[in-house]
Amino acid sequence: MDINNPSQKIVMICGPGEYPIMVYNYLIENGLQIERLIIEQPVNTQIFLKRRIKKLGVLNVLGQVLNRVLIVPLLKIEATKRLLIIKELGQLNSTPAKNDIISKVPSVNSTECLNILQQLKPEVVVVVNTRILGNKTLTSIQGKFINIHAGITPNYRGWHGGYWALVNNDSANCGTTIHLVDNGIDTGGVLYQKKINPTNQDNYYTYPFLQLIAGLPILKKAIKDILNENYEIKIWNKNHEGNLYYHPTIWEYISNRLSPLKFEFFLALYLLKTLTILNLGRDLFMQYFTG
Repeated sequence: MDINNPSQKIVMICGPGEYPIMVYNYLIENGLQIERLIIEQPVNTQIFLKRRIKKLGVLNVLGQVLNRVLIVPLLKIEATKRLLIIKELGQLNSTPAKNDIISKVPSVNSTECLNILQQLKPEVVVVVNTRILGNKTLTSIQGKFINIHAGITPNYRGWHGGYWALVNNDSANCGTTIHLVDNGIDTGGVLYQKKINPTNQDNYYTYPFLQLIAGLPILKKAIKDILNENYEIKIWNKNHEGNLYYHPTIWEYISNRLSPLKFEFFLALYLLKTLTILNLGRDLFMQYFTG
């Protein structure tokens, strides 16, 4: 089959942001025609936090928020030069897509999204950084849904698979997976995988970009395989096995980056400062109200 055959349609469903746009630009710059770019809108922050707290608990979510607010911006600054090199070497292009190809929907599982899919009837739907697709969406068309995942499945499902593999001293499973999408989290049949080799100049912030560079060529190959009806599932995960990882908390990140002795020192210092601030606040409070 001809991959440029207009009767064979490719649609991309993604969340907002730079990462999905780089995937889109790579595909069209390498000869694939994307019929529609469906972008789901981010969930309300308050609703998102409530759901996450219900699943992981208040303390874990608080730690994740603190890591995102306090640590990740510092890592981004630290990796500024390295990230420019990575984007140049990987020819990552974040130029926004043209508006006439974009359809914005409230959710990948919304009626609006289903209507677009049923209207276009694509052979392939590329999924990047979205919420979990429900059965109604997955069964709305005959085409295949495939995902580019920043981790080696089934060992590292969920978020930041490359980072967690390195934390676990499991560099053999630090990489990217292209897999079919089912109703689980990164549990679909594996089509291709590619390992990465981060340098000591890389960090938590750059790992996903290295994984993206590794994953884009095999994503293109997987799309061609499906259009040619010649794809092969190399790993099945019918029982949804493997570890599911989330964003690290601030204390997880610091403890993983420091030696145990340094972490104990950091934690003791942090607690001492916290107690000092609390005592100072108590003294000021008492002075103000009893003064």
